[in-house]
Amino acid sequence: MKNIIKEFLFVIFTLLAAPFSLLYFLLALLMNKNDCLASFSQLLSLIPGKSGIYLRAGFYRFTLQACSKDAIISFATLLSQQNTSISSGVYIGPQCNIGMCSIGQNTLLGSGVHIMSGSKQHDFKQITIPIKDQGGSFEKISIGKNSWIGNGALIMADIGDNCVVAAGSVVIKSMPKNSIIVGNPARVVKTRE
Repeated sequence: MKNIIKEFLFVIFTLLAAPFSLLYFLLALLMNKNDCLASFSQLLSLIPGKSGIYLRAGFYRFTLQACSKDAIISFATLLSQQNTSISSGVYIGPQCNIGMCSIGQNTLLGSGVHIMSGSKQHDFKQITIPIKDQGGSFEKISIGKNSWIGNGALIMADIGDNCVVAAGSVVIKSMPKNSIIVGNPARVVKTRE
C-alpha cells in the first residue's frame, strides 16, 4: 500500500512540476541549458518538506540526463549541470551543490556536500588575464554505488563503489572502491573489505 501511495504522489507532483519543466525547455531554447537549469534549481530548492522533494524529483527526472523518481534531493540543494545522472535510492542532503556528475545507486550525501565538475573548471596560468576570462574544462565526476559522503565534503574526482568519505574531506584524486577516505587532501585510511 505504501508503494502505491508513493507512486500516486510521484505522478501528482510530476504533473505539478510540468509547468516548470515546460518553461525550462522553452527557455533552454533561448539561453544556455546549464544556466537555465541553475535558475530553476534555485527556485525549486526553496520548497520545503516532502512536497519539495517530490516536486524536485518530478522536475529533474525530465531535465537532467537521468534522475530516478525515488531520488531524494533535499531543501536548498542546487544542481548546475544538465549532464548529471542520479540513480535509484540516492539521498542528497540539504544545502548541497551538485555539478556535472553521476551518482550511483543507494549513495548518500550528507548536508553541504559539494561535487564540483572536476578540478579544472578555472584556468589561472596567465597572470595578465583575469581568471574569469581564462576558461576551463568541466569533467563528469563519478560517485560509485552504495557510498556515503559525509557533511561538508568537497569532491573533485571519482569515488568508487562502497566508499565512505569522512565529513569535511577534500577529494582531489580518484579513489578506489571499498575505501574509507579521510582528510584534506583526502587519502585512503582503510578498506571496507
